[in-house]
Amino acid sequence: MPVLVMKFGGTSVATLDRIQRVAKRVGVEVAKGYDVIVIVSAMSGKTNELVGWVKETSPMFDAREYDAVVSSGEAVTAGLMALTLQQMDVPARSWQGWQVPLKTDSAHSAARIDEIPTDNINEKFGEGMRVAVVAGFQGVSPEGRITTLGRGGSDTTAVAFAAAFDAERCDIYTDVDGVYTTDPRISPKAKKIDKIAYEEMLELASLGAKVLQTRSVELAMRYKVKLRVLSSFEENTDTSGTLVCDEEEIMESNVVSGVAYSRDEAKMTLVSVADRPGIAAAIFGPLSEAGVNVDMIIQNIAEDGRTDMTFSCPIDDVARARVALDGAKDAGDINFHELVADEDVAKVSVVGIGMRSHAGVAAKMFGALHDHGVNIKVIATSEIKISVLIERKYMELAVQALHDAFELEK
Repeated sequence: MPVLVMKFGGTSVATLDRIQRVAKRVGVEVAKGYDVIVIVSAMSGKTNELVGWVKETSPMFDAREYDAVVSSGEAVTAGLMALTLQQMDVPARSWQGWQVPLKTDSAHSAARIDEIPTDNINEKFGEGMRVAVVAGFQGVSPEGRITTLGRGGSDTTAVAFAAAFDAERCDIYTDVDGVYTTDPRISPKAKKIDKIAYEEMLELASLGAKVLQTRSVELAMRYKVKLRVLSSFEENTDTSGTLVCDEEEIMESNVVSGVAYSRDEAKMTLVSVADRPGIAAAIFGPLSEAGVNVDMIIQNIAEDGRTDMTFSCPIDDVARARVALDGAKDAGDINFHELVADEDVAKVSVVGIGMRSHAGVAAKMFGALHDHGVNIKVIATSEIKISVLIERKYMELAVQALHDAFELEK
């Protein structure tokens, strides 16, 4: 039988009533003739509670035991879901990551998937099981220890299973009914997108859209897994939600598909560093080693052999960036006069594969921001996106202005 993967997030399985509602959706797909692999997250709020318990018990915790505790939330949901399906006379059983086994590397709390053998679950499908309820977010290391994939890892689990089992589709059920042109809480004109290309979704996810985890979109793009984002709180049809698919499956691409934002950004500037070969490596090597996620990078014109280097990063990484760069300065690897951090900025981006074949997107974007009195601090571009750093207080205004300028409500 064809395989369908269905993933349900924490809000979708937050209570026993919601688990029953979700189980009925699964039963509908079984009745259509699918063998279904259900990937479940922990019940809403449970993971945060478990993380809090770990940190309270052991501030300098062993990451292996952290994974053992934090992964238990998904295991509980998987068991409850399987029991609910059994009560509906749907042959189902739960699977924890190590039982599949979902094999990962040994990077506890941020593990990457190495392999998902299909033999165990396929054998049970052959014996009459119709639904495999798999605990998302977790796997097993080469050493036989439980691992977790990082926050939001259940999305990645779902896409990986869809790829491994050659599923017809991977449906991601969440508390929104699809991917929107921007955050509806900021712009009431935001419109649901019926189809979006992998590349666009990847950019939107990496730029702050919270609908899908970035790694899950990367996997879907690599293995050509059709992703559909749906609401678990509404009645759905075969055309509901947003389909994330190949660019070729979209008849006519918009120049701009969406406006994304990230509120918690910082702009850091190294004032007067030596303009010499290798200076960029000397700066960004230590930042990488410190785990600082650098995004935009701007180098000014050199004067008298000195230049300024500006980059953006999440506001939570500012302290680590300071320590890393001060350490590199003390070691004599780099020399700068001052490190200036501006923690009052936000990043706003427009994304669209149509940019490849249309000129004037940047001019329209910058013109719209100018018309609304929004000053741009930093600009970064790629083939299908333009991002700017602006003062945080103008973020919502900028999102609304760009949404209107590109007429995304149409």
